[in-house]
Amino acid sequence: QVQLVESGGGLVQPGGALRLSCTASGSVSRNYGMGWYRQAPGKQRELVAYITSAGIRTYTNSAKGRFTISGDNAKNTFYLQMNRLKPEDTAVYYCNYIRSGYNYWGQGTQVTVSS
Repeated sequence: QVQLVESGGGLVQPGGALRLSCTASGSVSRNYGMGWYRQAPGKQRELVAYITSAGIRTYTNSAKGRFTISGDNAKNTFYLQMNRLKPEDTAVYYCNYIRSGYNYWGQGTQVTVSS
């Protein structure tokens, strides 16, 4: 089992920045895939960014150029730096950890972009 705890969400004005953190504990692995997803009210959960243990990063179009995904393997902690936030970025953000074919989710952290 892997437990994931997210933090860093909150209320920010348009154009502002937030950094989300996700700390993994339990049966973490050197070989993993880790993603940040988000779900806005009335919409399906969608991928925002993804990183592998090899350091390969993937971004969706909505995140490219504004968001950066990173990881600190020593701390088993992953980050999503979000800059130039827009109201349409408002959602609950979830971290997802894949290890040996198993999929784990955090509890989510709310991000609200509003003036």
